[in-house]
Amino acid sequence: MDAFARLLSAAPGAVVTEGVLQHLGNPLAEQRALATGAAVAPLGERAVLAVPGEDRLSWLESFSTQRLGLLAPGASAELLILDPNGRVEHAAGVVDDGHTAWLLVDREDAASLLDWLRKMRFRLRVDPRDASDEIAVVAGSAAAVSGIHAAGPNGVPLAWHDPWPGISEGGWAYGPSDAHPGSRRDWVEVLVAPDEVERLCAEAAAGVVRLAGSIAADALRIAAWRPRISDVDERLLPHEVDWLRSAVHLDKGCYRGQETVAKVHNLGHPPRRLVQLQLDGATARPGDAVRAGDAVVGAVAAAAEHYEQGPIALALVRRATPVEVDLVVDTAEGPVAAAQEVIVPPDAGATASVPRIPRLGRRS
Repeated sequence: MDAFARLLSAAPGAVVTEGVLQHLGNPLAEQRALATGAAVAPLGERAVLAVPGEDRLSWLESFSTQRLGLLAPGASAELLILDPNGRVEHAAGVVDDGHTAWLLVDREDAASLLDWLRKMRFRLRVDPRDASDEIAVVAGSAAAVSGIHAAGPNGVPLAWHDPWPGISEGGWAYGPSDAHPGSRRDWVEVLVAPDEVERLCAEAAAGVVRLAGSIAADALRIAAWRPRISDVDERLLPHEVDWLRSAVHLDKGCYRGQETVAKVHNLGHPPRRLVQLQLDGATARPGDAVRAGDAVVGAVAAAAEHYEQGPIALALVRRATPVEVDLVVDTAEGPVAAAQEVIVPPDAGATASVPRIPRLGRRS
C-alpha cells in the first residue's frame, strides 16, 4: 500500500527498513509515548490475511488451537497452528466482521501460513487471501488509537484487542495472573483503509499525530512477556512460553498437535521454560547463549533496551535450571550477568494428574 509507505516516513527522522518503521531518532522516548498513550505505531511488520466465506469460523476452528465457531462480530481471539508433535508453526490474531475473518500475522509468516490455509480448503466455502495491499495495521493503547477510524468493509470496525495476558475461555495460565506485567500493556491493533492512512500521514507530517517505531513497540511487548512467532524455534511447545493462557482452548479437541498439548499439560512438564532476564549493562540478541556457570542452559528469544528497566530479554532455558541462580548471557560485548525472573515455573504442567496411591509393602 503506497499510502502506508508514506506514513512510515511521514515524521521527521524516520528510519525505515524493508517497509518497517524502526524508529524516529529516540526509541526510548517513543516507548514512553506508546506506553502512556501519546503515540501510535504503524506496524509494517504485520500482514493481514482475509478469510471470507460461510464456513470460515468452523473451518479455522477445525485445525487450530482456538474455539472460534461462536466468535461474535468485532470480538478478538488468538489462535495457534501446531505441527503433529504439538510444536508451534503459525500464530494469528483473529477478528471477525460477520462475513470475513481477518487474521493479523507477522509478515515473515504470512506467505507460508496463506499457502497452508489454501491447501486446507478442500470443498469448504472459504477463500483465504493476502489483504495487506488493501488494509494496513496501526497499533497502540486503546486511548491512543481511539481517534483512528478502523476499516469496516462489512459494517463492523476492525480492531484487534490483544487478549494477552488475560486467560481466555478454555485457557490456562502458568505464570502469574494478578501481578503480570502485561496487564499494564493495553494493546490494540487497528486495521485501516487507504483513505485513513492518508489522513494519518498528513497529521503525522504536521505533528498532530505522534508516531513510534517497531523498536519501541517490541520493547514494550518483551517487557509484557508477550510471545510472538518471531521468537519461536522449530521445537517450541505453547506451554513453554505460557501461550495456553490466550491462544489455546484446552477443552477443544480434534486439531493437529492436540494430543501433545493435553499430555504435556495434564501428565508431564514442558522441557523448557520462559524467563525474563535483566541484563547488567549490555543488550543481548536473539540466539545468544544463556549459561548457568559453565553449562549452556538456553538461548535468548527476544531482547530490547527498555526505557525504565534497561537491557532486558526473554529467554528459553531448560526446565531444571534453578530459579534462584543468576545466569550469564554471552553477548557480542562478552559475558553479561543476568538476573532471571520466572515466567513459566519449573513445575508447569501435570495439572490434572490423578494423585498416585502409595504402594503397599508385602507385609501390609
